Amino acid sequence: MLKKIVLAYSGGLDTSVILRWLQNTYKCDVVPFTANIGQNEDLDSIAKKAADLGCTEIFVEDLVEEFARDFVFPMFRINALYEGEYLLGTSIARPLIASHLVRIAKKTGADAIAHGATGKGNDQIRFELGAYALMPDVRVISPWRTWEFQSRDDLIAYADREGIPVDRRSSGKSDYSTDANLLHISYEGGELEDPWTEPPAGMWRWTKDIEDTPDLPEDITIRFERGDAVSVNNQSGSPATILSRLNDLGILHGIGRTDIVENRFIGMKSRGCYETPGGSILIRAHRAMESITLDREVIHMMEDMMPRYARLVYNGFWWSPERTALQKIIDEIQKNVCGLVRLRLFKGNIIVLGRRSSSNSMYDEAIVSFDDESGAYTQSDAEGFIRLNALRLRVGAARGRLL
Repeated sequence: MLKKIVLAYSGGLDTSVILRWLQNTYKCDVVPFTANIGQNEDLDSIAKKAADLGCTEIFVEDLVEEFARDFVFPMFRINALYEGEYLLGTSIARPLIASHLVRIAKKTGADAIAHGATGKGNDQIRFELGAYALMPDVRVISPWRTWEFQSRDDLIAYADREGIPVDRRSSGKSDYSTDANLLHISYEGGELEDPWTEPPAGMWRWTKDIEDTPDLPEDITIRFERGDAVSVNNQSGSPATILSRLNDLGILHGIGRTDIVENRFIGMKSRGCYETPGGSILIRAHRAMESITLDREVIHMMEDMMPRYARLVYNGFWWSPERTALQKIIDEIQKNVCGLVRLRLFKGNIIVLGRRSSSNSMYDEAIVSFDDESGAYTQSDAEGFIRLNALRLRVGAARGRLL
């Protein structure tokens, strides 16, 4: 017999029906929790809707700064991209939400948590792995895996019976499934399920179409300290403030749209479209900063670790010991990633114009210059270097074993 359930609650059709269904099924109190992570929703109306559904304990919390500081920025220190393209906007939000579900469960004496993720997606895994890592004995309820409803029409019919307000679309058809936060907005479903179908221009909610962007480029500077962006155009700010400013710039210049077919952890392929304007600028600038402040082999090691790290985030293992261990290595490396990057934003493009680091640059103009007169590099030394590296190739060729 459950005493209390904490529900990850958005106020939409799915989680509103789930709230009532939990009340009716388990005959216990349900505590809705809504996280503000920059999705620009009317949080007061969400809380009121939960109260109208009979909830007496309601948590609506501003987690924007925590999201940017403790999740997005640490992930960007390794330039994480899942399968080389996806900036992990939804993935990185789930461990944050899971941690607060657990915190509220402990605070309110709840013995279960619930979420509205479907049984086909990645989010069910991310929520639940996070919850079990932080509260091993918690019970997790996933209604989509157990209840009788199969479609949006089923949910609407149940909402009508229970007196739950529903926003109906004039077309009668479901819109795209979207997820938004400070880092990105995603689109799935509808005609996007056909990977040959072009996303309609009217689908994109944030970034300007290329033809509507300014006809003149905009140059910006981003300063980094210990791998994190700390100012944009000499204006310092918190991680959330920095990301918000970069979002505004990216939106104006049509930056950050991607159309991806990705491999879900659950085993299927899924087509998703994403807008990640500020994140796209940030990752380009960060790589430019690393290029002059990190040793060659350290950069190559980071490139080896990045796909592993990205998979851990995508698959829901943020709270795993291996991700934590990787983060410690990454953060130690990033202490030298300090300096200034200059970028040009124009018609969807991010162009690196320059990079400098007064204290940590490993770029030596005296060594690189074709006009070197300092003796810092002896060109004849290259002959021995090449002959040593060619030794195994020459031995193999002499024995007819090049391939």
